Formats: sequence, structure tokens, C-alpha cells
Amino acid sequence: MGLSTHVLDTMHGTPAAGMTVELHTTEGDQTTLVKSFILNADGRNPDGMLYDHASLKTGTYRLVFNVAGYFKSRGVELPEPPFLNKVSIDFGVADATAHHHVPLLASPWSYSTYRGS
Repeated sequence: MGLSTHVLDTMHGTPAAGMTVELHTTEGDQTTLVKSFILNADGRNPDGMLYDHASLKTGTYRLVFNVAGYFKSRGVELPEPPFLNKVSIDFGVADATAHHHVPLLASPWSYSTYRGS
């Protein structure tokens, strides 16, 4: 089923359109950038799945969300340095045949995530 993500801006009650996100593979302390993308109007990767079913492998991954950059672009005044700058979510894929959805709910001061469907 693959890997996907979705970001909601909880300050404004909207999808986080325009937020920059990076996807990395990880192995110990080593990371490899797989792709960088800007979320579409629905707060999702404009190209769809980050990995399709055939490409997703068992292993560890990191999503990096540019939270401060997004809120600054929306005109939100943030302190310097901002409380949240980039939010990194490290997660593992044990069953590469299952769908893995990693949503992020974010404001300038908080975030939450879970394994979605």
C-alpha cells in the first residue's frame, strides 16, 4: 500500500499548503535524503504516495517538516529562535506490505502525530 503523509495547520484550521517536507531513509545515525517536496492545497505530497507499494521497504525513515518556515510564510510572528523550527518524525516500517500514513497536526507551539490509515 505504500507510504503517505498529510499535514494540518491547527492554528488556522486548514491543510498546511506550501509547507516544505523532506523524506529520508535512516540507518543508525546516517540519513539519506530521498526527496523534498512542497505540500499541495490539501496538505499532501502533490505527487501522491511517498513510496508506492512496490518501493516501500522494511526499515527506518525520517520525515522533516519545516514548521517555522510555513508559519512565517503565513505571516505569523514567531520569536527568534522559534519554539518549533523543523519537526522530525523518525518511524519504522516493519511490514512493508501494509499502508503507512504519517499525519502531522501542527501549530507554532505544538504538534502531534500518529500512524494513520
